[in-house]
Amino acid sequence: MFKKLAFTVALASASTLAFAEPVTYKLDPAHTDVIAQWSHFGFSNPSAHFGDADGTLVYDADNVAASSVEVTLPLSGLNSFTAKFDEHLRSSDFFDAAAFPVATFKSTRVESAGEGKLTVTGELTIKDITRPVVLDVTLNKIGENMGGQAAIGFDATTTVKRTDFDLGMAAPAVSDEVSLRITTEAAVPKDA
Repeated sequence: MFKKLAFTVALASASTLAFAEPVTYKLDPAHTDVIAQWSHFGFSNPSAHFGDADGTLVYDADNVAASSVEVTLPLSGLNSFTAKFDEHLRSSDFFDAAAFPVATFKSTRVESAGEGKLTVTGELTIKDITRPVVLDVTLNKIGENMGGQAAIGFDATTTVKRTDFDLGMAAPAVSDEVSLRITTEAAVPKDA
């Protein structure tokens, strides 16, 4: 009887491992960055960084379609590394941060794109204008972070058009297309 009970417990444990539940992670703003880059009249390719990200990432390794991501980027975290230009970017000429203080992204579909690769389709909202965006995503690592928390890290890229979000000042001389490079680390909260 003991052998039968031990076998049943082992089988139940194995089936639990085989069908892992989705894991919910909280974005780490210190290790999450969105870098935007564009052409300035063909002379240079400046960039701006969007920091202080807040969000949640759900990842299901066994069923990536059950995964999701939701991120808020406060425009207070916008940094072009030039204070005067930051003010201009936050002005009504561009982001109008006083009226629209955050940008958001919410996934609508996650698909496998090969080993360690994902395609994440979602809705990007800037200035209350929502447009579909597709991210090409690379899974960097799943493991434990320095604090001993379960953690995950991704990189992603996409291209958006400024004019789609009423940010088109000086387009197309200043490129309408903006490349976005995203890196993120997220961890399971300690109280979870």
